[in-house]
Amino acid sequence: MLWFNFGDPIWREFDKMQKEIEELFDFSSPFRNINGLVREQFPAINIGETSDNVIVYILAPGIDPSKLDLTIEKNILTISAERDAYDIGEDIDKEKLAKNYNRQERFNGKFKRVISLPETVDPNKVNAEYKNGILVVTIGKKEEDKSKKIQVAIES
Repeated sequence: MLWFNFGDPIWREFDKMQKEIEELFDFSSPFRNINGLVREQFPAINIGETSDNVIVYILAPGIDPSKLDLTIEKNILTISAERDAYDIGEDIDKEKLAKNYNRQERFNGKFKRVISLPETVDPNKVNAEYKNGILVVTIGKKEEDKSKKIQVAIES
C-alpha cells in the first residue's frame, strides 16, 4: 500500500525546479513564504493503521473543534475549517493584541485538506475526537479486507 507523501525526496526535486522557474520569471508561488521556503501544508497530518483501523492524526492547534468540517466519501477524507488570528483563547484581552505584524508565522484563514485513504476503509465506521489541538479520526476497515490469522494444523 502506497501513501502519497510530499516528504519523499522526489518532491524536493520538483520544489527545486519550481523555485528555479519562479526566479527565471520573477514571480512567487502562493505556497512559499517571504524567505522562499516551502510552507508546510496546514494542518500537518500523520496517518497510520492497525489491523482493524486506519487512524489519521490531524495536528490543528488553535482550531475551534465546533468549526471543523469533516466528510468522508468512499476513501477520501476532507477536513476544512478556519483559524482566526485573534481566536487565541478566552483568557487573553483581545484589545491588547497587535493589529499589524512585522512577522507572522502562524497560519490563519480558511484551510482544506483532502486525504486519500486506502481502499480498505469503511466510511460507515468513523469516529473523530479533538483533544489538545490534535484531531484523531479513526476509520474502521471493511471486514473482508482485515487480515486473518491462519492456524496451521500440524499432523503427528
